[in-house]
Amino acid sequence: MTNLSHPEQSKSKKSKTSVARQASLKTLKQVFGGQSLSAVQAHTIDKLEDARDRGLANEIVNGVLRWRWQLEFFVSRLVKKPLKNKDLDVQLVLLMAVYELKECRTPDYAVINESVELVRKSGKKWAAGLVNAVLRGFTREKEKLISSINDDQVEYSHPVWMLKKIKNDWPEDHSYGWQRILNANNQRPAFWLRVNQQQSNASQYQQLLNDLDIGSEASALADHALKLSRGIDVRLLPGFAEGSVSVQDVGAQLVAQLLDASAGHRVLDLCAAPGGKTCHILERYGSIDKLTAVEFDEQRMQRVTENLQRLRLSDAVMDDPRVELIVGDAREYRSWWDGKLFDRILIDAPCSASGVIRRHPDIKTLRRESDIEPLVKMQSEILLSAWQMLAPGGEMLYVTCSIFKDENQNQMANFLAHIGDVDNDAAEIKIKTDWGVSCNYGRQLFPGESDADGFYFCKLKKLQ
Repeated sequence: MTNLSHPEQSKSKKSKTSVARQASLKTLKQVFGGQSLSAVQAHTIDKLEDARDRGLANEIVNGVLRWRWQLEFFVSRLVKKPLKNKDLDVQLVLLMAVYELKECRTPDYAVINESVELVRKSGKKWAAGLVNAVLRGFTREKEKLISSINDDQVEYSHPVWMLKKIKNDWPEDHSYGWQRILNANNQRPAFWLRVNQQQSNASQYQQLLNDLDIGSEASALADHALKLSRGIDVRLLPGFAEGSVSVQDVGAQLVAQLLDASAGHRVLDLCAAPGGKTCHILERYGSIDKLTAVEFDEQRMQRVTENLQRLRLSDAVMDDPRVELIVGDAREYRSWWDGKLFDRILIDAPCSASGVIRRHPDIKTLRRESDIEPLVKMQSEILLSAWQMLAPGGEMLYVTCSIFKDENQNQMANFLAHIGDVDNDAAEIKIKTDWGVSCNYGRQLFPGESDADGFYFCKLKKLQ
């Protein structure tokens, strides 16, 4: 095997990139094993001391998860026989390296040399020659391999079931067809902030960013949203620790805007964790009578508490009469509800998360077609339970971060078929805006539209 080391490559540089790639491999093995990227990277990538290492590891991991099916296609054309399941680490090293060779500026010799070393360190010394040969082959045949792509799964890098579902829900002749959705899913997400209007406003905070030479752009969708021109460590944001600002996609910021609560209202926030929308409701509607946030998972509810405290919306959450946090099942409302009706109810429903793939590319690997039916059933049960707690004349906002019609407009059609006390001739409150598209029921915001993630919204009003 040819030694691919380069005389200008120092030991310190070699060490740094090796650390990043080792963390990338460790992270990907756990994600491919069924764990979410957000849960894994806190114990792998985020613990790397050097910011450059963290940056490289994040680039590799997200790149592999985003382009997995295309990368697997390239590798399959270059290996003589498929690798066995027990050799997942070798397969992942190949995917990582092919992504770098195709998309990154790292010199080819450095990628190949370190990939060979990485597979040796993983205990698969026998695969060193294979990795070397495959990666050298890719550098020679890259353009030929790219031009040989001839199916949508490889071109758009999505699992077959998801590809078919998106095609079926949003055909080519639709104003926002399936190709645009798939292309948007493969883009890097924008870095959005939500300015805490209890402390400042978007224009004032934008000036603080300008003073630090951090470029930003106001949103046409949400009135307290700013898009940064580049990613940044949140700890470097002015006033972050003091609650001046939060990181939240602009699409998610539409939720509190659409809830339209007023002074004296009792508001229920179901499936509240990690608390971004909970906090935004309190920021936006400081004069409401009470906000009750319900979350099934006790550990995730702790995130809600932490966010409330950082944003200084509630210094002692459990003793604040305006805020009530309940660990409970939204479907089993009789076990925790005090019987007092709510004027506004938000259901941030558990869903496939098919609208936020560009922000969480591991969804393409982790989500299964068999997950959809149980999710739809759960959403239906939450809707029916929430409706029992809504006051006459009250409004309920149903939200998902999905683009699948089964979870969205089809779900709402089924729900409306089972209840008879909905106001309005059209059975819903029309969301009057120019973003997204109007569905049979509700409105769909698509991933990438106005640089937002994908969300569905439907607002219902109960008869007086």
